[in-house]
Amino acid sequence: MKSLEYVSRFFAMGLWVCWYAIRYAFGRISVLARVRDTEQQKEALATYRGTILRALLTRLGATFVKLGQVLSTRPDLLEKPVIDELRKLQDRMPPFPFAKAKATIEGDLGRPLSEVFSEFDEKPVAAASVAQVHRARLHDGREVAVKVLRPDVRHKVERDEVLLLAGARLLELSPELALSDPVGHIKHFVDGILEQTNLTLEAANYQRFHENFAGFEGVRFPTVIPELSGEHMMTMDFIRGSKIDALPPGDHRWLARRTQEVILKMCFVDGFVHADLHPGNLMIDDAGHLVIFDVGLVKSLGGDLFLQFIDFTKCLTMGTPRDFVIHMKRFHSYATNVDWAAFESDMAALVSHFRKLNAGELEIGGLANDLFALGRRHRVRPPADLALIIVGMITAEGIGKQLHPNNNLLEATAAYLMPLLAGRGLSLASA
Repeated sequence: MKSLEYVSRFFAMGLWVCWYAIRYAFGRISVLARVRDTEQQKEALATYRGTILRALLTRLGATFVKLGQVLSTRPDLLEKPVIDELRKLQDRMPPFPFAKAKATIEGDLGRPLSEVFSEFDEKPVAAASVAQVHRARLHDGREVAVKVLRPDVRHKVERDEVLLLAGARLLELSPELALSDPVGHIKHFVDGILEQTNLTLEAANYQRFHENFAGFEGVRFPTVIPELSGEHMMTMDFIRGSKIDALPPGDHRWLARRTQEVILKMCFVDGFVHADLHPGNLMIDDAGHLVIFDVGLVKSLGGDLFLQFIDFTKCLTMGTPRDFVIHMKRFHSYATNVDWAAFESDMAALVSHFRKLNAGELEIGGLANDLFALGRRHRVRPPADLALIIVGMITAEGIGKQLHPNNNLLEATAAYLMPLLAGRGLSLASA
């Protein structure tokens, strides 16, 4: 029976892939005929690839929507126009029936819904690819949010993992594509999605974030009620407020600063990072606190990451192109068959351009995209942990610019890191 399910799913996926491949082929011909400039052609084709990929992932279902969202945070793997298209994937899916949500809750709690909740809204306040959230009220009057996994979501992710890995292994038959380690990345992505299908893990993540940010002024995480939570559902306090991407126009520089401090603390102090941090997961509550939620996807960072990042920063701010080569060889031991002379030449041009910019023109996002593009060209990719740090900083910069256009993350990062460096007896010059 399981084999039949895999075969059926495989053929359905194959048909949709073929359909969108045909659409892409005709669209590519149209772009090449319409756009004559070579650089503009590259940009237009990359954007169209992103559009087709986004439509295909949406059609293939929740696992692939989530995969697209994860891929949208990996500019080290994909071009910027493709990333921009994948970011349009809405983290909103059609809700599943209330009867199934009720059965899941009662199955985890072992008692009728009415015994636990005095009120329970049948219509969810949010429905995403892995779970949906309902507003409810306990018999003691507390207003709560109840997160419920989609029925059979773990089984569907595990089923799709088999097919994704099969496709990745086919890609690895190409020496060129094998350099990107498609099998390793698929395993990494799917493992992250699977973690989100066990809400006891998310409850533990909330507890750790509470401990890490105890005493950190102006930041909140929802509080989980353990006795009313399980593997497939989770009850936490219901927080009212405004998403930060829905705030009215105004001077929000304090919020930009606080958001950046949160991300920098996660990366460089705690080594425990919210790996799905975007404006949709950030809210300002009625008391003015920054609220962070949806912490199912997290990453624990390696112990040598701080030194690696500081060495990278030193190369960028005051090093020579040769220093970059030394850095890459030191921290990227997997890199083989790299034309280091060509890499050094391209890095010299990038660094020269970067250092000519004034403070107002500097953007981590633009710089990182150039660095990732250079890395793809020379078949050198950053370690996953360092890529996550850079992506986290790009996220912080984007949020900061949205809240306050003149926000400068480079200055904020330097101000944050200098005391940490001093505490470890390091400096940018000596790291």
